[in-house]
Amino acid sequence: MDAKTGEISGGCPFNGDAGTRSLLGRTNKDWWPEATQLDILTEEGKSANPYGEDFDYPAAFNTIDYSALKADLTALMTDDQPWWPADYGHYGPFFIRMAWHAAGTYRTGDGRGGAGSGQQRFAPLNSWPDNGNLDKARRLLWPIKQKYGKTISWADLFVLAGNVAIESMGGPVFGFGGGRADVFEPENVYWGTESLWVDTGAETRIQPDADMALENPLAAIQMGLIYVNPEGPGGVADPLLSARDMRETFARMAMNDEETVALTAGGHAFGKAHGAAPSDTFGGAPEGQSLENQAIGWLTDQDEIDAGNITTSGIEGAWSNNPTSWSHDYFRILFKYEFELVHSPAGAQQWTPINPDEADMAPDARDASKKVPTMMTTADMALKMDPEYRKISERFLANPEQLDDAFARAWFKLCHRDMGPKVRYHGPEVPEETLIWMDPVPAGTTPSDAEVSRFKTAILSSGLSVSELVKAAWASASTYRNTDHRGGANGARVTQAPQNGWAANDPDELAKVLGVIGEHRGDLSMADAIVLAGSAAVEKAAADAGHNVTVPFLGGRGDCADEHTDADSFDALEPFADGFRNYLRTKASVKTEDMLIDRAHLMGLSIPELTVLVGGMRALGANAGNTSHGVFTDRVGQLTTDFFTNLLDMGTKWTPVDGSGEEEYVGTDRTSGAQKYTATRADLIFGSNSQLRAQAEVYAENGAEEKFVNDFVAAWVKVMNADRFDV
Repeated sequence: MDAKTGEISGGCPFNGDAGTRSLLGRTNKDWWPEATQLDILTEEGKSANPYGEDFDYPAAFNTIDYSALKADLTALMTDDQPWWPADYGHYGPFFIRMAWHAAGTYRTGDGRGGAGSGQQRFAPLNSWPDNGNLDKARRLLWPIKQKYGKTISWADLFVLAGNVAIESMGGPVFGFGGGRADVFEPENVYWGTESLWVDTGAETRIQPDADMALENPLAAIQMGLIYVNPEGPGGVADPLLSARDMRETFARMAMNDEETVALTAGGHAFGKAHGAAPSDTFGGAPEGQSLENQAIGWLTDQDEIDAGNITTSGIEGAWSNNPTSWSHDYFRILFKYEFELVHSPAGAQQWTPINPDEADMAPDARDASKKVPTMMTTADMALKMDPEYRKISERFLANPEQLDDAFARAWFKLCHRDMGPKVRYHGPEVPEETLIWMDPVPAGTTPSDAEVSRFKTAILSSGLSVSELVKAAWASASTYRNTDHRGGANGARVTQAPQNGWAANDPDELAKVLGVIGEHRGDLSMADAIVLAGSAAVEKAAADAGHNVTVPFLGGRGDCADEHTDADSFDALEPFADGFRNYLRTKASVKTEDMLIDRAHLMGLSIPELTVLVGGMRALGANAGNTSHGVFTDRVGQLTTDFFTNLLDMGTKWTPVDGSGEEEYVGTDRTSGAQKYTATRADLIFGSNSQLRAQAEVYAENGAEEKFVNDFVAAWVKVMNADRFDV
């Protein structure tokens, strides 16, 4: 790969079809084929976490001297280091950008990205063009991280440094919640399929003329960007087209128009962009650097650094005449002047005010006695040119206190959106106010053992089948995403729109089941009753198969009312495919089995847990639409290993169903030719894929029935309790 252009030489690194590439995208091995690979050391479940899997980071964080930590961070803001001098003598804007870019990768489509695990330390994020020179910001933080050790994670430190930076420059802050535990290896996230970084001039991912929309679950407009190209879509300096891209990408990162305007204006109240020299004068990204550079990339020439000849985005200049103080000059300058399109010293397109007053010019970043013109990017000009953005911008200009509040709230949301419910926040600066995007759940009451026993007896005598009860509980709990900690059974949101109308949940059947559960729940919350009903059904299914088990039940869930739920935001959680229920909305470019694996990852499941859950759900007849696909048993509703034993039986021949696009298959007896079963790709993958077949063989062995039941119960309980952060 060319270190400067980011172009991969040679052919496509994937041998599969376009669907597989669309799910997997480019990997670190593709971008940096010569980089040292450590994957072999994490095989067979070996952990890369040096603290061990039992380390309780939130507990460690709660022991920190928080005031001392903030004082150290405040001192760092003006502790100018000769190896990377601070613009204007203040690192605050630098740390705001670092925090923003750590958190700004979050996307609503799958909940991936965000600041939650400190991923900015690892490839590819540590080497994205949009993260240029942030390697230096992280090195500036190292002495503080070293001092406080495991009581402050990098993930928390990134965000807290941004907060302190804003405070140190007089800006408004809404609060801070700690508790983000670090990971110690790159997470497997689909960032796209393009073979070029944004700085090569790649086109935006939205192309209306080509009838091309931004692909889900992506949110950034180009590979290697956090949000949009500041020069404009594909480098075209059109503010209205830039507004189109901004509205789409910020919406996919959970921001509305007002939050988008507030974040842009508030963030650009501070600091400057860097485009002092042509881009070919600086080196490659950190991940591809030589050993002696010790993972410091891009600009490493000390003479150039001392002279301020720094290029990051390629755009040069400050937005405000007071770049290290919170002010409302951004909007004042934006609306006071007409702007003309010019080129930075690095050749990037940017806008400069025509005939600015000297008082509205910015100090030079290295020499405060000098004055230089301010600038705006094409994305900034969108706030003036787009009609809806302009209305909000003019309101903020006329009512600066509204901007103060809107920016503080939007910044807090930006940095905390991927943390999930407020109960996961720690520290003395967690705000009192609970915000709707935190998915609040009212506190529940733990039911007595007698009430639990009464309800289980009542619901199993209600006339509802094992399959119906299991499906309702799964519909409630399986929405949980381990990525941003949204969804799950707590709150009983499956009783509300939009979840009660999702096709995967069989709405008519679900409404019937929920009605009966409601009639019998007594003092139980609806959320507890749904889970308990499913667990009681699992116990019955196991007993009917000859196994006496108790499914552990953790009560105390609360029930949400409409005012606790931002219904529109839950649309992103609707499954396009759920292989556990053999549900597929329509045939997609991504293989169905790959979507099953992706969903298991979102739920935080291991390969054995994925396998045992699919086998058990098929035996229980828990398919969406009550189809017979994968139900390889004549004992439906009993918790048996029949799915595995019959799938691996060589007496069955599988053939694709004509017209199904190889999504559905029929299994016939090899001797008689009689039809035995039907299946989908999500079924047959457990016999086709060598790793999944190895798992399936364990449960198909003679004598494995008890292990299967116990493993299924453990995995089931994990799904039911995945969102119980309150205990």
